[in-house]
Order: sequence, then C-alpha cells, then structure tokens
Amino acid sequence: MAHHPTIHTFRRMKEKGERIPMLTCYDYTSAKILDEVGVPLILVGDSMGMVVHGHESTLQVTLDMMIYHSRAVVRGAKHAMIVIDLPFATYSASDLPLSLRSAARAIAEGGGHAVKVEGGRRMVPVVRTLVASGIPVMGHLGLTPQSIHMIGGYRVQGRTEEAAERLLAAAHSLEEAGAFAIVLELVPSHLARKISESLTVPTIGIGAGPHCDGQVQVFHDIMGMYEDFLPKHSKRYANVAGTIRDAARQYIGEVKDGSFPSDAQSFGKGSAVGE
Repeated sequence: MAHHPTIHTFRRMKEKGERIPMLTCYDYTSAKILDEVGVPLILVGDSMGMVVHGHESTLQVTLDMMIYHSRAVVRGAKHAMIVIDLPFATYSASDLPLSLRSAARAIAEGGGHAVKVEGGRRMVPVVRTLVASGIPVMGHLGLTPQSIHMIGGYRVQGRTEEAAERLLAAAHSLEEAGAFAIVLELVPSHLARKISESLTVPTIGIGAGPHCDGQVQVFHDIMGMYEDFLPKHSKRYANVAGTIRDAARQYIGEVKDGSFPSDAQSFGKGSAVGE
C-alpha cells in the first residue's frame, strides 16, 4: 500500500518553514496527474458544485456527491493525503451524531483520510467529536462559502479590529479542539500572517496572502477550465479550456471533411485492436 503524508507530515513542514501546496480535485484522471507531480494534499472540495456540476454555490452539494467524487480521486491519487469537504447541512454543533455519521461515511465510503468543516467557535464541539472518533479534521475560517447567505456575499473577512480578534480566537479554539490544519479564506494578508505565526498547526490560505503555511486553489481556476468567474486570489497557470476548444474544433472539421478517421485509425483484415 502506498504511503501518503499524514497530519504529522504537515506539522513538520510548518516547523521547517516548508510551504504546503494543496489543490482541489474531483476525478480519477486529474487526481492521477496531480499525484504524479507530487501534490501532497488534495481537497475533494464542495466547489465541485460550481466547477463540475454548474450550480451557483456549494449549497446544492450532497454527501452522496462528495463520496462519489472522492472515490474517483482516491483511485487516482496513491501518494497524496486526501481531505473531503463535509457539505452544507451534514454537520452541526447542535447535532453531533449527524456530524459523526457524515464524517464516518465520508471516510469509510469516500476513502479519504480527513474531513474539512467550515466555521469558527461554534464548530469546536464538532471538531472534538470527530477527532475523538479518530477522524482528522481540517478547519476553515474567514469566508466560509456554506454560510454565504449569512455573510452576505463573497467579501474579505476580518477587516475590522474586532473581527480580526474574533478570527484569531476562533483559530486558536479550532487548534485546541484538535484540528490538524486550518484553511483561511479571503482574510487580509497581515491577519493571516498573525494567525499563522501564533498557531502550531499549519494554515492553508486561499486569498489570504503569502504568509500562510500553505496555499489551496481550485483546480479548474488555475488550469483555466472554469471561465464563468476567476477570483482575484487565483492565477491562471494554463488555458486548458482553449486547448480543449481547439482540439474539439479540429475534430469537428476532420470528421466533416472526411480526414478522420484515416487509414491509421482504421482496421484492415486481421489487424489487432492494439496495433
């Protein structure tokens, strides 16, 4: 069985000042490629609601969808640690048995190694319960997309001194509850630095500046596949949508003009399929 990094690997990386690259992933083929190049941490993110299923937010994602995609990712990535997002309304401090059932299903059926939950202090009982049951938990602070209707849109969090203090306190409470890492989303750079320096567990930033212990981005954003919207915090490293468009146009043209398939893609008498 292949060895994957553990929660201790990432804490050691933080101690050594080694940055942690994390990417989202939702399918076997992409997982295999990311694994080959050595991405150590893969998030099966509920962002699949938008980039794979075309929903307007993450709120429509179900636990069954997460498990289905997670199994595909696990088959492709043999060396990365795989974290699964627990989707909207599948966990809550007011229903710890539900939270444990959801997390246990994500791990047992989805095959990942850890789960991610969104929220600050109110998540402490959830994190404690899951960790006590042997399920590693990654926290998520700042902009928490599952609470988008409560937050009132996608905007930077922790801008006031009071809000900043609240975020810092929340990060500490999640660490004390047993979270092995914390995602900071849309948090001012100086605050993310302060939080990162005051925690012993690693922070993973997304739109939280360069001082976090690691970074996470959405696969379809950095590959230039999802063109509906590119967040300010993202960088396009490729234009895969353009490549697919060009290839598809060429294929259409060749089918129409009869140049595909040629003899090279055709079978004669007695030729083997693999030839």
